[in-house]
Amino acid sequence: MGLAGFISPGKDLAASAKRVQAAEKIGYDAVFTTHTSGRDGLFTLMAYAADTSRIKLGTGVIPCLPRHPIALAIEAATADEVTGGRLILGVGPSHVLTMETFYGIKLERPAARMREYVTILRSIFTTDGVSFDGEFYHAMYGFVGYGARKDLPIYVSALAPNMLKLVGELCDGDILWGCLPTYIRETVTPTIRAAALGAGRDPSTIEIVAAVPTALTTNRAAAYEAFRGDFFVYMNLPFYRRAIAGAGYEAELKSFDEAGTAGDFAGQLASISDRMLDEFTAVGDERVIADKIAEYRDAGVTMPAIGVFNAGEGYAGHEATLEAAARAAG
Repeated sequence: MGLAGFISPGKDLAASAKRVQAAEKIGYDAVFTTHTSGRDGLFTLMAYAADTSRIKLGTGVIPCLPRHPIALAIEAATADEVTGGRLILGVGPSHVLTMETFYGIKLERPAARMREYVTILRSIFTTDGVSFDGEFYHAMYGFVGYGARKDLPIYVSALAPNMLKLVGELCDGDILWGCLPTYIRETVTPTIRAAALGAGRDPSTIEIVAAVPTALTTNRAAAYEAFRGDFFVYMNLPFYRRAIAGAGYEAELKSFDEAGTAGDFAGQLASISDRMLDEFTAVGDERVIADKIAEYRDAGVTMPAIGVFNAGEGYAGHEATLEAAARAAG
C-alpha cells in the first residue's frame, strides 16, 4: 500500500525541498503540498522536482477559483512534462471565507461547479481539447502541436456527500485534510465506493489520500499544544466543521464556539480536546505512529500522507518522523 508525505514549504522552501529529497530516499511514493500559505502549489512542486527523480508530486490542493479550468489544464500539463510525468493534480473548491475575503468571489454550489471543472480537465487531458458549455464554465480549446499525458490523475478534496459522489463517479482520488478516521470509515469510503459502483467503475482504482499529522516525540502534551495552534483556523471553516461533527465531536465544536463568542482564545484552543487529537494525529513513539497509520488504512485510506509539524519539546524532528513513519507503515 502507498505512503505519502504532506510537506508544505512554510517559511523555508529550500528546507522543505530537502525534506522531499529525504522522503524520496526513504521510499515514499508521493508528496503533496498545499497552495494557499503564500506559494503557488504547482511552482512549489517544480522546486521539489528539481532534485528528485522518482517520487510523485501532488497538489493538495489548488483552488478551482479564480483559475479557469483551461488555464489550470495548461499549467498542469506543462508541470507534468517538466517533472517527467510525476504530477498528481489535486483541485478543490476552497472555502467561502477564502474566496470572498481574498478575491471577492462568491462560492456557490461547489459540487456542481467542481463537476464541470473536472469534466473540462478530463476532456483536455484525454482528448487534447474541449468543447463545453455549462452553468459555470464555457470552454473551447485545443492543444496545438502538443498534448497532455492522457492518464494525468485528477484528485479532488471532497468531504461532503455530493463532492464524495463526484469523486466516485469521475475522479482518480480524494485528498483529505482535517478528516478523522471515524468520518472516513462511516462517510467518505462508503460514499465513494457506492458512487463508483453506480457509475460502473471499480472502487479499488480510486485513491483515498488522508493527511495524518505526525510527530515522533517523547512529549505528547507539547506536540498537542503546538498542533492546536495549527488547527485553530480549520475549526472555523464550515466544510471541516461538518466532517468534525460527523466524526462525533459536536461537543468540541460547541465549546469552541462558546469560547469564541466570549473572546476566550485560550478556551477555543482547549476545546480542541485530547480525545479529538488522539483520534486525528499520530503523535508519540513509533508504535503509536504505526497503530494510527493502520487505523486510517482500516477506515479505507489507501495512501496515508504523513504531515510533519513543529511539535515542540521532545520532538525528534521532521526527517526522523518521516523515517519512523515509513518503518511503521511497513
